Formats: sequence, C-alpha cells, structure tokens
Amino acid sequence: MDKFRMIFQFFQSNQESFMNGICGIMALASTQMYSAFDFNCPCLPHYNLAYGLGILLVPPLILFLLGFVLNNNISMLAEEWRRPQGQRGKDPAVLRYMFCSMAQRAMIAPAVWVSVTLLDGKCITCAFCTWVPVESLGNASHPRLSQGEIQRILAQIPCKEIYSGQQLIANEVVVRYLRCISQALGWCFVLLMTTLAFLVRSLRPCFSQAAFLKSRYWSHYIDIERKLFDETCAEHARSFAKVCIQQFFESMSTDLVAAHCHLPRKAPVDAGEDTEKLLGITDQGTMNMALKSWHRCKPPLHLHPRALPTGNGWAGQGQAPPHPSTPRRETAAYYSCV
Repeated sequence: MDKFRMIFQFFQSNQESFMNGICGIMALASTQMYSAFDFNCPCLPHYNLAYGLGILLVPPLILFLLGFVLNNNISMLAEEWRRPQGQRGKDPAVLRYMFCSMAQRAMIAPAVWVSVTLLDGKCITCAFCTWVPVESLGNASHPRLSQGEIQRILAQIPCKEIYSGQQLIANEVVVRYLRCISQALGWCFVLLMTTLAFLVRSLRPCFSQAAFLKSRYWSHYIDIERKLFDETCAEHARSFAKVCIQQFFESMSTDLVAAHCHLPRKAPVDAGEDTEKLLGITDQGTMNMALKSWHRCKPPLHLHPRALPTGNGWAGQGQAPPHPSTPRRETAAYYSCV
C-alpha cells in the first residue's frame, strides 16, 4: 500500500509526471481492451480487408484523440494559440514544444495497440488471407474452380469451422504463413518506435539544448501562471461572495432594527481581510473588464524593481540613488616619539 501511495504522489508531483502516469494507464488499458475484444472476422471476400485494417488502425486513432482529450494542456495550448497578441508576444517555439510533448505522450497507447495487434496476427490473417500465393503454398491446379470461387474459399480461412478448401490449401499453412509475416511486422514496428524514441531523447540535446530549455521553461511558466490565475480568481470570488453576504445580512439587521426588533450585532472579525483580498475590484463590470483585459493583453514578462525610499521621497522610478560625484579623500598622519 505504501508503494502505491508513493507512486500516486510521484504522479501528482508535477504536470509531466501526471501525464506520464495517465499515458501509462492508457497503454495498459489498450492491452486489456484488445485481450477482452472478441475478434470475429466476417470471412467474406469484400469485407475481410476492411474489417482487419479497421481493427488495426481505427482504435489507435481513437486512443490518440483520447490522449489529447485527457491532456490538460490541450486547452492551454488552444488558448495560447488563439489569444490576441496584446502586450505579450506569442512564441511559436513554445507552442511547438507543447504540441510535440502532448503528441509524444498521446502516441504511447496507439503504439502499444498496433504492436499487440501485429504480434497477435489475427488482423493480418483476416485482412490478407485472400492474397496468399496459392501456387507456392497449395494446389493451384485444383479443377473446376474459378478465380471468384478461389477468393471465396480463401476468405474463409480465418473461420476454421466453415472452411471447406483443404484440398486447395491447408488452413494451418495459411494461418502460420500470415502470422509469421504479422509478427515480423510487429517486431519491426516495435524496433522502429524504440529507435525513434531513443534518437529523440539522445540527439535532441546535442543540437538545440538552449532552445529546448527555453521552450520547456516558458511552457511550464504558462501552466503555472494559468493555475495561479485560477487560484487568484477563486480566492477573489470567495472574498467577493463573503463580503456580499455580510453586507446583505447587515442590511437585513439594519431593517430589523428600524422595525423595532433589537437584535445583538457582532462585527465580523475578518471583514477587513476579505475586503483587502478584493484588490479594489468590487463590482461585476470591473471584474469582467479585468478578465477581458487579462485575455486580450496579458502583462509583458518583465518585472520592474520597486523604487527605493529616501529622505526626500522616492528616488526616481525604481532607480538606485545616484553615487556622489566627487570621491571621498582619506588622509593618514603618522606620529613618532623621539
């Protein structure tokens, strides 16, 4: 139990760890889905190819889109891409980094599905059973069979219970032949994905490490800024609602006192603190204008230092006090006792 708790805390440590955990869970779910899936080939010449390739390619596409949907950064990426320029420029490198990061994580579950499907071999056997070379694997000189009848018999190979072409070609031979090809393709696909992941992880820092670090930093900054903005809005909404409720009950108590109903009144302890959290935004129109301003023209990423107070007031606009024009001269006197 402690190990599961540690793993859960690791996944919650940051956004990347959380998304890596989600992608790992989706990869395991894809294997479980395939093992629980009841594969039924139609065993018809015009439907085997569509069914086999559909099972091979359509679920990975669904899992890929689902990986984007479960990624919390997809809305942040869309918002950053569609927002107006405002006072802060949009860096295309950061947007590319965010998209590539989401795409890499979303590709894990589809890659697992394709690998498991190819290594199992049922989809390839169903899709390409009519393409086997009968001349080299079976009895091509079987009499009284047209090309259409041969295709119909070969399409029944995945359905062993209805296959009736043992004299033309053995069912076990075709299944073993196509499964070997499918497994070879599966291992090649796994090797290709592993090689690409290795190259991306190992060679990328050798060419653009500085640009990669900058893109990664500002991507994390956008994520953290969005979370802090949401927390600040939630805190402001809580304080705004609390002050509104307090003013409502104070007005109600005032009306009751005016109606000669003397009730004990107790001043709220944290009313001043809640008022300070409002930051001067005390009506709906001002809050809506602040939210629109945040979306349209976000503040530039430049922090201004605070002005330093002096005896005569503030020394300029955040500038340090000027140095004296003439340097101080120090003299030393030596005495000797004779």
